[in-house]
Amino acid sequence: MRNLDLAHDYLKRARVRLGALEVLYEGESWADVVRESQEVVELALKALLRASGVDVPRVHDVAPILHAERARLPEPLAPHIDELADASRQLRRDRELAFNGAEDLTPGEFYTRVDADRALASARRVVDLVSRPLPDPT
Repeated sequence: MRNLDLAHDYLKRARVRLGALEVLYEGESWADVVRESQEVVELALKALLRASGVDVPRVHDVAPILHAERARLPEPLAPHIDELADASRQLRRDRELAFNGAEDLTPGEFYTRVDADRALASARRVVDLVSRPLPDPT
């Protein structure tokens, strides 16, 4: 079932969070940039799936769904599915670690500007790609 209002809400929230990432980046909070970039990517990709009529499970990494439902996604995104899936998979790996850390890892010390740059670039790219084919809200 398609709920385009919900899809557009997800995409709007992803765009707003991109702005919040700038604040985190300026504050040199690299772990938070990584964590929040994952959420931007998750929201944007779930917007794409919803707009394409794909049931969206409550998981953080939708890479397997992008691959499985490739035929239902907008044709202009076909050459980018692997890129979108890679962004989802890679950022999902860091989701909890960037937020919680571990006994032997402090997020603020572990994540670097390079990590933040990579995550932010992925988030921007995913939002840009997903924004192109989604139909305008009515």
